[in-house]
Amino acid sequence: MTATEGLPKYERICKENDIQALFDKGQGISVYPFRVVYLFRHEENQRITVRVLVSVSKKRFHHAFKRNRVKRLTRESWRRNKAVLYEFCQKNNISVDVALVYTATVIHSYEEMLAKTKKAVHEIVNKYSSTKLTNHEAHSKTAR
Repeated sequence: MTATEGLPKYERICKENDIQALFDKGQGISVYPFRVVYLFRHEENQRITVRVLVSVSKKRFHHAFKRNRVKRLTRESWRRNKAVLYEFCQKNNISVDVALVYTATVIHSYEEMLAKTKKAVHEIVNKYSSTKLTNHEAHSKTAR
């Protein structure tokens, strides 16, 4: 199955247990204006999903209309860039949960958010690839 252009319900992280597991067990990277937390999941007999959580701090944006604007822009930029991550996950038979936490104090333009989300997706792919290589090298050394 290919990635759809939309952002359906099953591609959003809603359950409190899933959110807690993401922030407890997940790894984080910083791609300004986002703090990106991701967690790869290997589930047998489950469909491959790329789920996202968007968070904007009330401390940084006191007015709800500003928080909502940032969340809308972030979701749209994620929606446009998720196909690369989706294809990568299908190729490697894994699922991934991603939290995009907006850390800036100003609202960045859509183009800037689009570029930074794209960079975040590529960073996640690179982190998994480097982790997989490191694990493979460790296993090959113990096998000798």
